[in-house]
Formats: sequence, structure tokens, C-alpha cells
Amino acid sequence: MSLDELRTLLDRHARPGVTTALDGVLIGKATRAYESSTSMSGTVLALIAQGAKTLALGDRVYEYGAGQYLVTSVDLPVTGHYTEAPAIGFGLVLDPAEIAALLVEAPPGSLPQHGGSPSAIAVSDAPAELIDAAVRMLRLLETPRDLPVLAPLIRREILWRLVTGEQGAAVRQLGLAGSSLTHISRAVGWIRAHYREPFRVEELARLSGMSVSAFHRHFQAVTAMSPIQFQKSIRLQEARLLLAAHPNDVTGVSHRVGYDSPSQFSREYRRQFGEPPSRDAARLRADSPSPALSVL
Repeated sequence: MSLDELRTLLDRHARPGVTTALDGVLIGKATRAYESSTSMSGTVLALIAQGAKTLALGDRVYEYGAGQYLVTSVDLPVTGHYTEAPAIGFGLVLDPAEIAALLVEAPPGSLPQHGGSPSAIAVSDAPAELIDAAVRMLRLLETPRDLPVLAPLIRREILWRLVTGEQGAAVRQLGLAGSSLTHISRAVGWIRAHYREPFRVEELARLSGMSVSAFHRHFQAVTAMSPIQFQKSIRLQEARLLLAAHPNDVTGVSHRVGYDSPSQFSREYRRQFGEPPSRDAARLRADSPSPALSVL
């Protein structure tokens, strides 16, 4: 099996949006290169069959194309754009509970050990075994009677290829309740839910069960941002979504996402997206929508 067959199957079963009849299996397709778009990454595997994309997280930039896969182990705000199109890719939502169950069943000594906090995003060349499993998963879309029995087996195989592969450290930590990645995910979730509110880093460190210094170190390692930078990124992303619907209410939107100063909001918005809020909002309304899933 090869990328050619994977590309053929993806193209055959692609439809508007990214979901498929297979739970947690995604197909992303783009017919042209898009301008940069910002969205949440999700916790996913993205295996690219054609085209190429660049993804930015904080000050880190990831480039991936045909024959490569990307994994995201924390749901983070990312900016991405296609550098080669048409592009098409296979996606799989990563479920921490499924990964945890797989780790429990793994034979002793079968998983490499890794210390510290891996980055929440990683890119590698896709091994033939991973491509083969993705092809067999997509073939099930053509034999619906086999879906209930075979899809869970192939899904476990894909997850096993990930946890034992080059980027396995990040995927394994996603399934470990006591991992530093899990603790940082807790803080990330809190900031996302309360992004309008001011916070003290000491409180987030306590929520994560870490000292302040350890929390700063691990948060930066995972997200490529400080907690304050992360909150700002979430605020600006939410503001962009609101402005697409209310382009003439820059002041109101700035207050709704937590800014006291509209002028500060405009400065930071322009720094993040390259244009003043009102101009960017007008362009967004005029442009055709970019793909819903940022990493595919």
C-alpha cells in the first residue's frame, strides 16, 4: 500500500467539512493555498497524502507535507496556511482514554521511556505501517458491514503505531493521568474556559500540582508560550470569530473578550493578524472560508 492509494481513497470519500462515517476519522481537503488562519488544533493525528502546510505555535514553526504526519497532544491556538495545494490528508482524533487503555495492555518494556515535557506538536515521516493502517481504515467506508467489527481494531493499531513511534512520547503522555502534559492540559483548559478573566500564575501552578518555577518551565515546553501569552492568543482568536459576525463593533468585541482598553486591543490584534480589527473582519467576511480543522 502507498500514498497513492491513500490519496485516491481520501479524494473519493472527501465531502464538505472534515467528518466521515467513521467515528473520529477525519478527511481534510483544500483545492488552493489559503491565507493564514487561526484556530484550535484539537488533539489529533494528521497524515498528509498530498500538498503541504506550515503551522505556527507561539514562536515554533512546523512544516509537513506528503508522507509526513503531525500529532497534537494538547488543544492549542495555532496559525496555519497551505504552502502547496491541492492538499488532502487523513485525520484521527486522539482520545486520552483509548491511549490510556492501550498503555495498560502494553507488554512490559515495550514502550521507550521519556522524561520531561514533550512539545504538544510534533512532525515525523510516516512509516509504511502507519500509512497501511490508514488505507485499511478508509477502505472500510466502502464495506459498511465491516465497520463495527474492524474499525476499532484498526484504530487501536494506528494508536499503537503512534505510541511506539518517533513521536510516541507526546502521545503516551496524553494517556497518562499523572504526566506533566496532563497537568499542563488542566491549566490550558482553565485558561480557555476563563480567558476573559485575569489570573495569577501561582493559582494555575497550584491547579496543576506544580511549583511556580516548574509550571512555567513545563507550560513553555508544551505550548511554546507563557501563560499570559497563551491567554492573549485565546482572546484574540475569540475576538476574530466575533468580529467576523460583528465587524463594526470593535470596541464591544474588545470588552467581550476581556480587554479594558480598545486601543491596546487594536494594537495586539494587528500584531497578531497583520491588519487592524475592522479591516481584517471585512476581509474575512469577503473571503471564502478556510478548512475547519487547522492541522489537516
